[in-house]
Amino acid sequence: MPTPASVQAAAPGSIGNPWLWAVSIAVLLALLVVDFVVTRRPHEVSLREAVGWSVFYLALPLVFGAALWIAFGTDQALEFITGFVVEKSLSVDNLFVFMILLTGFAVPAELQQRVLLYGIVGALVLRGVFIAAGAALLQAGTWAFLVFGAILFATAIKILYEAVRGEGLDRDVSQMRSVRLLRRLMPVTDDYQDTRLTARQNGRLALTPLTVVVVAVFATDVVFAVDSVPAVYGITEDPYLVFTTNAFALLGLRALYFVLHTALAKLTHLNHGLAVILAFIGVKLVLHWAHGIWPAVPEIPTLLSLAFIVLVLAAVTLTSLYANRRAETTPGS
Repeated sequence: MPTPASVQAAAPGSIGNPWLWAVSIAVLLALLVVDFVVTRRPHEVSLREAVGWSVFYLALPLVFGAALWIAFGTDQALEFITGFVVEKSLSVDNLFVFMILLTGFAVPAELQQRVLLYGIVGALVLRGVFIAAGAALLQAGTWAFLVFGAILFATAIKILYEAVRGEGLDRDVSQMRSVRLLRRLMPVTDDYQDTRLTARQNGRLALTPLTVVVVAVFATDVVFAVDSVPAVYGITEDPYLVFTTNAFALLGLRALYFVLHTALAKLTHLNHGLAVILAFIGVKLVLHWAHGIWPAVPEIPTLLSLAFIVLVLAAVTLTSLYANRRAETTPGS
């Protein structure tokens, strides 16, 4: 994870001074410690518990956005809220993959939140690395916006292609490169050993299935970091705001997974919407780059971006509900 001083030095226009970075990272670490304490004793998460934590983690960014508005003004607060909405919508796609992995590895219900927490920690570290790299690219030249735009366009096409073909929920997790490599390097026990990552098997140190699924989650975190960081840089160029939007979006994933576990399967058009959002932000990045060279080229305001993203998410939710209802009423479905 980048240090506050190094990121601040790379982005002199950032609102994140060293003290603000230090306090923010300290609060983030404290919240992660609380999450580890909560999951210390494995248990099956009840809906009431999951809803309570989800409300808490949704209230935090709203309070933070209000603090930004008071301390720095409307622009920074609006950029943060818009970036948070983008990252939160993309993080729901993370939950689809988590659902595939937890099901594919037959993770016991009482261990699922620990796996999710490991995945969130790994994602935060990776996002920190990619945010620092993105800041360095932007300092090197405005051409970085074209690179980010190309990444988002390619991702949008890939997501849309898989969504149209109905791919995504039928992946064979045993064929993931990270899983196959891990199984070659060390033996793996047949059963889960509570929250332990290693165990003794026939006198030899072996990995537990929990380690394998955590590594698989880390591998998917890399892919999501490549997509999400350029997406939020399309909303704001401030590395501090980019980091905080990512942090707030990821922190609540553990609880949100158990709230949306059933609903996730019903959001059949979510990936269509995410593809549209990523393509839209890609256009925004390219227009921003072009505006710096040809001032007559218009830019897309942050408020318009927020309205468009919310509209797309609302539209795909409604169309998903309609498609599910139609499928239920269709004879032979």
